[in-house]
Amino acid sequence: MTKLSKNNLFKVYESKPETAMEKTTRVVRQMVDTEAEQRQAKISRLRIARLEREASTPPVTKASAATKSRRTKAASTR
Repeated sequence: MTKLSKNNLFKVYESKPETAMEKTTRVVRQMVDTEAEQRQAKISRLRIARLEREASTPPVTKASAATKSRRTKAASTR
């Protein structure tokens, strides 16, 4: 019986070289992931800026818009 060691206990499989399609897929996934991270950073930065701006400005009342009366189409044709 042979003496067991880490070299002969498990079979060692040679890794096959990466195909062109696998290389393209890997690069595209890296690009998409990078763009997604940048987009999330931008969204959070803009959200924080919007919340700060909304907190510092007084709320606008919509009473002025509600007081305007509109003419209906039928009333304007008479």
